[in-house]
Amino acid sequence: MESEHPFESELIARIGWLIQLRWVAAIGTAAAIVLAALWFPGTLAVGPLLIVTGLVAAYNLQLTLYLRSLKGVSSGTVRLPHATSLAYAQIVLDLLGLVALIHFAGGIENPLALFFVFHVIIASILLRREVSYVMAGVAAVLYAAVAGLEYAGVLAHHHLPLFSVELYREPRYLLVSAAAMASTLFIVAYLATSISARLRERERELFASNSTCQVRSYELTDLNEQLRRLDAERTRFMILVTHELRAPVGTIYSSLELVRAGYTTPQETQEMLARAQTRASELLELIGDLLNLTKLREQPVRRDSLAPMQIGDVLRDVVEFVQPEVTRNNLSMQVDVAPDLAPVRAVAEQMKLVWTNLLSNAIKYNRPGGSILVTLRQDAGQVTCQVRDTGIGIAPEDLPHMFDEFFRADNAKLVSPHGTGVGLAIIRRIVEGWGGKISVESKLGQGTTFTFVLPRADAPSPS
Repeated sequence: MESEHPFESELIARIGWLIQLRWVAAIGTAAAIVLAALWFPGTLAVGPLLIVTGLVAAYNLQLTLYLRSLKGVSSGTVRLPHATSLAYAQIVLDLLGLVALIHFAGGIENPLALFFVFHVIIASILLRREVSYVMAGVAAVLYAAVAGLEYAGVLAHHHLPLFSVELYREPRYLLVSAAAMASTLFIVAYLATSISARLRERERELFASNSTCQVRSYELTDLNEQLRRLDAERTRFMILVTHELRAPVGTIYSSLELVRAGYTTPQETQEMLARAQTRASELLELIGDLLNLTKLREQPVRRDSLAPMQIGDVLRDVVEFVQPEVTRNNLSMQVDVAPDLAPVRAVAEQMKLVWTNLLSNAIKYNRPGGSILVTLRQDAGQVTCQVRDTGIGIAPEDLPHMFDEFFRADNAKLVSPHGTGVGLAIIRRIVEGWGGKISVESKLGQGTTFTFVLPRADAPSPS
């Protein structure tokens, strides 16, 4: 008897979910077209739009019948390729249907072109990484093709009277919109496939472990518990990442939308583009933090593989780097390093990241005229590092969560609305990877003290 592929059932289940979702979308689209025709007669090309919607429903019916027949096929090498081909066909057909709807409903003027992003996300969940990039490229080409063919007059443009300016006649706007859409689609594909690939790899590992435990019944309970924790972590991680991505992507989209709609003066256009660029920079910072966090998760550090280093030397370099910001914020900073400080086993670049993050927070969340005190002390077995500020402090209910991924205290958001909430989580993983510990003490409105302790290089490694 052929064994079931570990992800075959999941793929088929996701295909079924997508088919059901398409029925809802087709019915909702048809209803929206009819209502728009009644409320705004002569606004939309109702006939072509209903035909496209009918074609979507027709191929969805064929997909439904094919999926039912596929479920009746024995599991194994036959069913999985067919399920994969069905997933490919769905994404391609949906992209063609969406681009047809966009064309007959205003072309590049239609803000619903954003739905290309959701199709790329779905493709990234269902398909392999390289295929997801291909689908992102297909979506970008289709979007640009509609814009270009309408501009060239090959396709008749169906203008939306909601906008006074026929934007499809503006070549610079077409280029900017096509470039923005393509970059957004590939960024989304990269993020979604990166997360999905890591999760699938972990699922493969757990599946193999679970198969082995079929002959080791006493281990089955522990492995199932690991599976539940992984599923909860995956769900939480995806929700948090989606939440963090929504704000910068939303700002970028709204800024481009104002420019696209012709509501801005040339000066305001530059401001909108600058705002979009700023949020894109924040998005890249978040991606960098996520990559650092993932690397620390998947590549734990062995303390015995680390070389001894002087932590005070790294601190002096970072202090010199942040000193202009200290002066700019009217703060004072004092550094107290014990003489003859023992070396610790660490990585210089990561230690620089630890100091930079802690000092930057002490500066950012301090009060005008406040102070920062950095101390390095040692005893027989360890080196103790402290960063103390006189800033806004942390509420008692927030203290237990300060090292959680994506967590930011409410008062910190008031001081700095934009932030990844990943920095302290990265620091904790770095410090604990070196065999150390990190903690925080704070009183709301009275300042905060971060303390991390590292074993001296000459201290024996724990057995």
